[in-house]
Amino acid sequence: MKPLLLEFPEEFTTERLIIRKPLPGDGKFVYEAIQASLNELKPWMAFAHMNQTEQDVEANIRDSIAKFITREDLRLHLFNKETGEFIGSSGLHRINWDIPKFEIGYWIDTRFSGRGYITESTEAITKFAFTELNAKRVEIRCDPRNTKSRAIPEKLGFTLEGILKNEGISVESKEPRDICVFAKTK
Repeated sequence: MKPLLLEFPEEFTTERLIIRKPLPGDGKFVYEAIQASLNELKPWMAFAHMNQTEQDVEANIRDSIAKFITREDLRLHLFNKETGEFIGSSGLHRINWDIPKFEIGYWIDTRFSGRGYITESTEAITKFAFTELNAKRVEIRCDPRNTKSRAIPEKLGFTLEGILKNEGISVESKEPRDICVFAKTK
């Protein structure tokens, strides 16, 4: 299979969300969301520790567009269907097209947290991976202490396959940290 030749929707919707690939110009509202959410993102996300400008975020978006085109990484942006507001970022990462296997990552603008948007988008992205990309495995990995992130795969019926000890480095303490591995398989 040549992933570069795969045709699939670059946008899809749920009851409340538009989920689409990143576009040039997205950096402005992604930057604003990051700034509004730094306190909540810092314990878990390395990018929240970088002193990024709006221009840096736009450059990162454009890099993700290139990776989307080459099917190396499928970043997705989440928008409120009714208002058009950007509410968070997700996507299919650490792709192995030979299986095919994907890992879903996500973060939300704090101003929209607690409303079920990430659960809704993760459910839709999981379905997208299985139906559009013929996934055989979809994973979600998170720090066991990140209870909000961990609740998503638990709520969606992912299986906790294990907790990998000292698998990663904490973005705050720089000490080894454990990683939960949740999966759904076909």
